[in-house]
Amino acid sequence: MEVRPHRKINRKKTKLIKVGNVSVGGNSVISVQSMTNTLTTDVKATVNQINELQEAGADIVRVSCPDEESTKKLKEITKEISVPIVADIHFHYKRAIEAAKNGASCLRINPGNIGSSERVIEVIKAAKDFDCSIRIGVNAGSLDKTLLEKYKEPCPEALVESAMYNVKLLEDNDFQNFKISVKSSDVFLAIKSYEKLSESCSYPLHLGITEAGGLLTGSIKSSIGIGQLLMQGIGDTIRVSLSADPVEEVKAGYEILKSLNIRSRGVKIISCPSCARQAFPVIDTVKILEEKLSHIKTPITLSIIGCVVNGPGEASQTEIGLTGGGQDSNLLYISGVPHKKVPSNEIINKVVQLVEDKVKEKNN
Repeated sequence: MEVRPHRKINRKKTKLIKVGNVSVGGNSVISVQSMTNTLTTDVKATVNQINELQEAGADIVRVSCPDEESTKKLKEITKEISVPIVADIHFHYKRAIEAAKNGASCLRINPGNIGSSERVIEVIKAAKDFDCSIRIGVNAGSLDKTLLEKYKEPCPEALVESAMYNVKLLEDNDFQNFKISVKSSDVFLAIKSYEKLSESCSYPLHLGITEAGGLLTGSIKSSIGIGQLLMQGIGDTIRVSLSADPVEEVKAGYEILKSLNIRSRGVKIISCPSCARQAFPVIDTVKILEEKLSHIKTPITLSIIGCVVNGPGEASQTEIGLTGGGQDSNLLYISGVPHKKVPSNEIINKVVQLVEDKVKEKNN
């Protein structure tokens, strides 16, 4: 059980919608999304990647639908998987209609490039006919030309105006099963846009910093942007956009939620950066433990601290703890209570065993 005290986030309650069998908004958990980078026309590769993402914890997966051949393959893909699929639609509204017919649970349309209101209305009709939700996906990099002429450059007012114009279009056509995003690669622009959008409506919001960068830089940038919004109670579903294996996006998404005590999955490791006081090689130990415990889905807290300065205190706040001790005499803790001493060369095996035993105990 998580015993570490935390500040409660007062999350804004938004309208509850459904993306396939996943609830978004309302009192539902904040869902984690990712997107495939395979060719959608390659059914086997796409299904394999969707399954990998689901295994990593993805609640919803988006796939690109750039052409008719891709939307046709959705029919085969959706039969092979159990996670809801979002069809990513740009430039041609007919792809959205085809995707709805072929099993997509949600249609992501970009107001900046989907075309006229008449075309959006056609997409709404398909969403109604095939029980799809919609994401209004505004992006600072692809704003409608009229808005760029009006505001001269991407700004929060332009992104929110684009979103709200399409909100009205959906509402006027008796459609409320939708969520909204106003993404930018600029953290300040994204945060301000989401803040303004949250004040303007009560529909669920999909958070993300678009085109955030590589694994390290993108994860940091996304953590700042998404994290700040979540701390304000804004956001119902998230996607960390990385130039990396999509599985890393899911991992990063959960780490953001874990760090804010919003949602837990797998082992949460609290570890020190190591210094001259360390009684065992902390960095190598944590790296190996992350790999050996990566298969665990049950939430569990683990502290790995190299010396007695902070070790006992951290161990008192985690389910399993390890504190470095002198003369190759490190101390293991269970629920803050000293358990047994362990030599450095046995740390990995002992900790893994304790974690696996704790997981079995929790799941019984």
